[in-house]
Amino acid sequence: MKPKKEELRIVIADDHKVFRQGLRNLVESQNIALVVGEASNGEECVRLALDLTPQIILMDIDMPQMDGMEATRIILEQNPEICVIALSMHSDYEHYQQMVKYGAKGFIQKSTGIDEVITAINAVAQGGSYFSNEVLKAIVANMEINENNTKTDNPMLDLSSRELEVLKLICEGFTNDEIGKRLYISPTTVKGHRSNLLSKTGVKNTASLIIFAVKNKLVKV
Repeated sequence: MKPKKEELRIVIADDHKVFRQGLRNLVESQNIALVVGEASNGEECVRLALDLTPQIILMDIDMPQMDGMEATRIILEQNPEICVIALSMHSDYEHYQQMVKYGAKGFIQKSTGIDEVITAINAVAQGGSYFSNEVLKAIVANMEINENNTKTDNPMLDLSSRELEVLKLICEGFTNDEIGKRLYISPTTVKGHRSNLLSKTGVKNTASLIIFAVKNKLVKV
């Protein structure tokens, strides 16, 4: 069972103290979650994550001693139940690609507003994924200029209309239960469609599935 919003435990990892404190004040003043720890570098974040087992980590990608990518890899290898939301100022696709590979569930820019932070936390806490539009656009732009990148000829030929409906809702951050209610099908059926989508697209997780969908213009950013 997913924790209630007020029971969510969050760790914030960023090397700028003022930013951490501002984000902490935002999260707690909006009654989004309880911040149980702060880390100024990746090594501290790994220790806190394994000691405190928060549900969510707001993880800066650029940090000293150990960056957010390596910290995410170590943490999720030890406890894949923890959800990492990446905080970044980067527009470089490679950062996002690595974070997706390591299992991050969400991506927001550090310059984002209050509403998007809340939306991202809520989506991930309920079992979904979240990408800000700015991050998705950056990913798509870098994919398009990457000469080594290959595109599926026409992935829509392999996806049923129902699978496309499910895919669109996944990209919007809805959980299996929410998708089921919207499409009048059971969560188990949604889970089956999700598994089929992963198999047909050849990706390993929901975050990669979202990138695939955007890259191949199956959904609009």
